[in-house]
Amino acid sequence: MRYLMIVATDPDHSVEDAARAPSIETWSEQVTASGAWVMGERLRPTSDATTVRVRNGELLITDGPFTESKEWIAGFDILDCADLDAAIEIAASHPMAFTGRLELRPFWPFDEN
Repeated sequence: MRYLMIVATDPDHSVEDAARAPSIETWSEQVTASGAWVMGERLRPTSDATTVRVRNGELLITDGPFTESKEWIAGFDILDCADLDAAIEIAASHPMAFTGRLELRPFWPFDEN
């Protein structure tokens, strides 16, 4: 099953947790070697975001994210794992698990109800 792993910042992380975090290079090498990593990218900061909506037939374009928050989505990875437990294991070893937060979302293929 494929999972989108959303990598987000968390301004309330502790210095102790940050010190325990592995390097992103180590994490990347391990997940790539396991065959679970499909792709991933960093994302530009929220100041570079554009929000697009259509309301009452009018196109509304807003600079920045739709919500005001101290947290922001810093990147994403697509994982191909046997099950949620395997995806959780990979997410728990990511550096941002120690200093941010990771959200795992399973893909929902269009041919499934």
